[in-house]
Amino acid sequence: MITGSELSFLHQWQNFYMLTGTAAATLTGLMFVVTTLFVGIDGHLSTLKAAVAAFNTPTVVNFGVVLVLAGILSAPWDAYLTLGFPLGFVGLGMIFYLSVVMRRMRRVPNYQSTLEDWSWYLGLPLFASVSLIVAAFMLLNNPVTALYIVSLSILLFLLVGIRNAWDMVTFLAVERAHGRHDHPINTGDVPNGKKPTHSHSK
Repeated sequence: MITGSELSFLHQWQNFYMLTGTAAATLTGLMFVVTTLFVGIDGHLSTLKAAVAAFNTPTVVNFGVVLVLAGILSAPWDAYLTLGFPLGFVGLGMIFYLSVVMRRMRRVPNYQSTLEDWSWYLGLPLFASVSLIVAAFMLLNNPVTALYIVSLSILLFLLVGIRNAWDMVTFLAVERAHGRHDHPINTGDVPNGKKPTHSHSK
């Protein structure tokens, strides 16, 4: 068993964990701003809630996983064996959560998820989660390779979160602009004073 001072290679990664953890925490805060863009989007409340659960929340979870992993790996562990358990649990937890995300993506009303959606919101996070579990098993016998795999998973979660946040922002910005363009300023310009409604949702 590799213990004590033999964990020096893990300590060499501390700047990496600090950098990625800080980035994840900052981007998580910005996601609260992204969520406010849902205000003013036309659509039924149930549709908007389904879209948030299927696309917005998983992005926040990706950033949260990076933050959790950075915290775990920055802790003063005395053995790679004990470190492997929380890493494995995080990976398993994410696989379970992604199965929930898959069902939510299928149930978003008035929106058909594309291959790009499935890849970025489900496929790549799933790959990162499985890699994390593999690394947890490898830690005891091959810690150097295992920690590189963990770093790959962290970067993948972070990059997926950044890409998906950008996807949400651009989609919602276009929807808001589309709604303002289609709606007359004065409801009297529309027959019976009714505004047209849209059911588009990400």
